[in-house]
Amino acid sequence: MAGMNNKVKTTNDIELKDRLVAINRTTKVTKGGRTFTFAAMVVVGNEDGIVGWGLGKAGEVTTAIAKGVEAAKKNLIKVPVHKGTIPHEQTAAFGGAQVFLKPAFAGTGVKAGGAMRAVLESVGITDVLAKSKGSSNPHNLVKATIAALTELRDPLTVAQNRGVSLEKVFNG
Repeated sequence: MAGMNNKVKTTNDIELKDRLVAINRTTKVTKGGRTFTFAAMVVVGNEDGIVGWGLGKAGEVTTAIAKGVEAAKKNLIKVPVHKGTIPHEQTAAFGGAQVFLKPAFAGTGVKAGGAMRAVLESVGITDVLAKSKGSSNPHNLVKATIAALTELRDPLTVAQNRGVSLEKVFNG
């Protein structure tokens, strides 16, 4: 696998911005009445190639979001961003959600919806074409998008592995 060694170790010196992707309210009915709990799906990133996701559950929304941010800081990954876009096409799936990411020219913008947009903007990608197929569940979409970004390979690493120049990797 290409992206197994791109985990980020420390989060102390990284300034991360968090985005709330989805919030879910569950109800438990007991003899004493209804008890509401909240689950918050949060994506954090520094908009410079580092991103992570987390799920927080609590009795209040703000506490659930805070727990989600702390969980997201524990599983950060480094993504190769090349001139504001991704280096190559990539597909991935998680559960019933499938995602397709394609590099785009400068000025295109982030053509993605909902949960995918939050992940791609948190990573710092400014130009990309994305399509989600199958399930639109935000939890699975975030996980599939992170899986696709994890599998991306840096052009410099590809050039070194093949033993060719960087220009040859792009131009063939």
